[in-house]
Amino acid sequence: MIGGQALIEGIMMLGPDKKSVVVRKPDGDMEVKTEPRKVLKDRYPIVGLPLIRGVVSFGSSMYNGVKALMYSAEVAGEGEEEPQEEPSRFEKWLDEKLGSEKLTGLIITLAMLMGIGMSILLFFFLPTMLGTAVTLVTDSMLLRNLAESILKIIIFIGYLGVCSRMGEMKRIFSYHGAEHKTIFCYENGLPLTVENVRKQPRHHPRCGTSFLFVVIIISILVATVVFGIWPVHNAFLRFLIHLLMLPLIVAVSYEFNRWVGRHDNALTRALTAPGLWLQNFTTFEPDDSMIEVGIKAFTEVLPEAEGADEW
Repeated sequence: MIGGQALIEGIMMLGPDKKSVVVRKPDGDMEVKTEPRKVLKDRYPIVGLPLIRGVVSFGSSMYNGVKALMYSAEVAGEGEEEPQEEPSRFEKWLDEKLGSEKLTGLIITLAMLMGIGMSILLFFFLPTMLGTAVTLVTDSMLLRNLAESILKIIIFIGYLGVCSRMGEMKRIFSYHGAEHKTIFCYENGLPLTVENVRKQPRHHPRCGTSFLFVVIIISILVATVVFGIWPVHNAFLRFLIHLLMLPLIVAVSYEFNRWVGRHDNALTRALTAPGLWLQNFTTFEPDDSMIEVGIKAFTEVLPEAEGADEW
């Protein structure tokens, strides 16, 4: 059940009971922040049911991820001199009405919603709008569905390709590789040392990159079936239907990733191969200092009871 996320000069790990954020500070030391993990299904068992748990897990991961990313940016930038600006009247009003903790929560929520919104616009709205060009040539719903599907995949791969070439993102993706290698080392039953972790592969079947690719593929399959049965030509109506289907698509994608993460056979290896290939864009080989961060974050969230972290 232990999974993680690469941050700015750091890694977040989520265990069954705890979450930990470890960030490499400018002076070389590691800042460690570990706290109990509040799991929603402990309070509301219904959210742990299949399909429901996928949507809840996605939302929770997004929120925790944005929060940890903001924290890592703050820690990694410690010591950098920045001009002190007087807070605006609006900032003072927000701080007075909400308090610093609630204000931080509001900022994280808005950032998360903006991230989801941009993803929807890029990977769903844009292909749907561009797909209307097919209607200039043919009325075939099959060809239109095919065009939109190809556009989704091209835009997704292109987006990852552009991100992978950005200098700052390369370091984050190297920490991503350290996260994967650390998890693999533990899953293979080896002691968590830099030497052992370095030997592990950096492509993991339960990676968020693979999850997003599965979301794209399942959305293509669902849309092909739905629009095959119920042809919809209006682009905005097609996008609205995509939007309404998104929670189900995310839920099914989560269950798929959960299933392949539990099995290792010819079928699951074939199904995960495209997602693993895409990790060439989002994971790079880490240096030893990054691996040390991964090991520290991982050991912080290990449960006391053996086997409590099985998925």
